[in-house]
Amino acid sequence: MRSLLVLLILLFGLSVSGQEDVRPSSRKQDTSRLKKRAFNPEKSEDPADTLTIKDYKIISHARDTTYLDTSLTIQKEYRYNYLRRDDFELMPFSNIGQPYNRLGVNLNKVKWYPQIGARARHFNYYEIEDISYYNVATPMTELFFKTTLERGQLLDAVLTFNTSRRLNFSIAYKGFRSLGKYREDEMTSGNFRTTLNYSTENGLYRMRTHYVSQDIRGQENGGLLNKEDQFESGNPDFTDRSRVDVRFRNVTNRVNGKRFFLDHQLRLLGGRKDSISRRGSLNLGHQFSYESKYYQYIQSDNNNEYFGELIFQPVDDKAFLKTYYNELRLGLENRVLGNLVAKVSLFNYSYYFTSIIQTPDVIIPNRLTGEELVGGAEWKKDFGPFRIQADGGIGLSGDLTGSFLDASIEVPIRDKHVFTAGIHHSARKPDFNFLLYQSDYLNYNWDNSGVFENEQVQSLFGRFASDTWGTLEGQLSSVENYTYFRSVADSDAIEEGEERSFIRPFQESSRINHLRIKYEKEFKWRKWALNNTLLYQEVDQPDNVLNLPSLITRNTLYFSSDVFKKAMFIQTGITFKYFTSYYTDGYNPLMAEFYVQDREENGNFPLLDFFINARIRQARIYFKLEHFNSPFSESRFYAAPDYPYRDFVIRFGLVWNFFS
Repeated sequence: MRSLLVLLILLFGLSVSGQEDVRPSSRKQDTSRLKKRAFNPEKSEDPADTLTIKDYKIISHARDTTYLDTSLTIQKEYRYNYLRRDDFELMPFSNIGQPYNRLGVNLNKVKWYPQIGARARHFNYYEIEDISYYNVATPMTELFFKTTLERGQLLDAVLTFNTSRRLNFSIAYKGFRSLGKYREDEMTSGNFRTTLNYSTENGLYRMRTHYVSQDIRGQENGGLLNKEDQFESGNPDFTDRSRVDVRFRNVTNRVNGKRFFLDHQLRLLGGRKDSISRRGSLNLGHQFSYESKYYQYIQSDNNNEYFGELIFQPVDDKAFLKTYYNELRLGLENRVLGNLVAKVSLFNYSYYFTSIIQTPDVIIPNRLTGEELVGGAEWKKDFGPFRIQADGGIGLSGDLTGSFLDASIEVPIRDKHVFTAGIHHSARKPDFNFLLYQSDYLNYNWDNSGVFENEQVQSLFGRFASDTWGTLEGQLSSVENYTYFRSVADSDAIEEGEERSFIRPFQESSRINHLRIKYEKEFKWRKWALNNTLLYQEVDQPDNVLNLPSLITRNTLYFSSDVFKKAMFIQTGITFKYFTSYYTDGYNPLMAEFYVQDREENGNFPLLDFFINARIRQARIYFKLEHFNSPFSESRFYAAPDYPYRDFVIRFGLVWNFFS
């Protein structure tokens, strides 16, 4: 109630000032910039220039630049969640911040090298590609706030500022806590980020760097203990979910990581802008990153039957990964060749545990270390309206990376349509926890580092984006040596609840083919709109190791209008989401990983949300009734076996930008 009162006060204050000018205030230009017009020639030299939203730039890791967007759209509604991205292909667990089961999959490898594992704890982990850099005219602040479940909040605050037009800083922190509705369900996380973006006055030298420190932890309850009687039956005695029995007590897992990243570039030739177009430019670049990370599982109240026989107790499993990455780049750019870059990278890794374990059958080592040397090239070139780009590499030494290639062509069709097609190839080892793992549980110790082969993925993809016809995407992928976790427990062990005592990593010897077709289109009529997203998937495989729903759909019917003499803009509507039933992957809290199972299907139930969103000046206010149909539905809405989706809940919050 206190949070609701604060929000109402904020709404009132915003409404009173809602008709003021939404543009940020003006300020005088940096005098050092006025001396060199060539660096930014489109800027006026009038020292009293009026700033616009286009003076607040956000730069991605791939150097794509966008402007700060304070509008209110349906896509903003889809991204207003814990992850701050569209979760259409994900199925969340009951509490915010818990793992997400997959509904869709893209088999293309994004990372060149294996990761530590524990992927179910990494949804909110900021990778190098997730960090944004800024170029702002004046200090800017963004506050993201949203309520959670039971004694907790979600706040993501970003502050950007500069000392000149060439030196920009940002500091950000995302803090989160949610107790959850079930027992032993608390989730907490903290993500600190700081960035620096710098360019010399003549543009010959550019640098960007960031530092992140992240801690993501959560209690694990092992799922529902008696789901038939206490959840599926609809027994009113258990509508208070804190009374439902769960499997675990005093169990926590955690991902903690720190990373320093540096990317800088020096132009060797072609210093002037006009010389670049005639004779070309030559650039020397260097990229460096150091990351230290660990995954920890702590269980003080042990359950021998659930994960099998214990070696040590209490359980305190901890896996470490330290990596160094260096890349040298030499780039040549001119009219004939386009943008051609040759690069060589050195990846040094140390994945380790604190001791060597000897089981009755084998000795499990405690460390995988080595260096990977990879050579590669990038190429971008415009041929009239066509744009071609490619990025590839091959391992010169080391065992983790074989080769990779991404190539695409973009063809504009008139002014309203764009067609893109491309190919993908990658060959690399699976994540480190498939190769080597140690645990205080006997059955969770293995060494596959000399056995498992490279996962190999080949894909063809295409995308047609049209203002008239919507967006259609298709991808056909083929994967060899697909790596997964699966339980080898027999039917008697499963009946006794010991399925997770026998989970092991496997590689599929047969080829798996995966087809996905995704279509997005919005229909508008006056102030009404119907936004539709549809995903169809088909898997061709001899064994059921890649299980996905064949159909996922999301449809939002909403109304938009200015109100209160255009002081406020509102959007309100209903979102319907549905996916067909399939063998959902099971969740293993010991490793924070999902595993393949073929005993229980989930899905085939609707998810309905009602929302009212508003924009007042630079503030966007969000109010939502999540899964409001659950009181009238059967209690069979599971995200994974024994792990239900959340019940009906009311949540609200805002995103607010401040300018100085």
